[in-house]
Amino acid sequence: MILKLVRTPGIYLVGFMGSGKTTIGTLLADRLGWDFIDLDAEIEAGQKMRIADIFDRYGEECFRKIETEAIRLHLRMVRSGRPAVIALGGGAFARPENRELLEDNGVTVWLDCPLELARTRVAATTERPLARDPAQFERLYATRRDSYARADYRVEIDDDSAEAVVDRICALPIFD
Repeated sequence: MILKLVRTPGIYLVGFMGSGKTTIGTLLADRLGWDFIDLDAEIEAGQKMRIADIFDRYGEECFRKIETEAIRLHLRMVRSGRPAVIALGGGAFARPENRELLEDNGVTVWLDCPLELARTRVAATTERPLARDPAQFERLYATRRDSYARADYRVEIDDDSAEAVVDRICALPIFD
């Protein structure tokens, strides 16, 4: 395992909504014997409301502040040596302050999911406030790719086999 990951044992999964961060993160954490944290689920539990409701009631900027504080909280855990795989929300890594927080505190892995696959995966839910408008969804996808590309590693999502993606993550040089 690379020194950066030994020192701060955190793997942060980044990527667009529908890329499989929660599913893949759960499997990866299980395989590694680490904790798994779904940042969006943590926020919902802490705020006692769905993310869609936070967006609707308080706006995106308020949600992003809550999200950054949740990242800070979990970074303290990772810094204390408690290993975790953390699935970030789709917009978390697009914010420069969040990328700076994560930069030296573990490893970021971009789950690069094609637009059409992401669209198919989120089509059946109303839980994603930024997926309500198809044109906005596509613009957001294009806009966020530059941010995601700043992750330490990129893993392509080319099918629905979460186990295969976990295999590809475990084959990254971070575990050598």
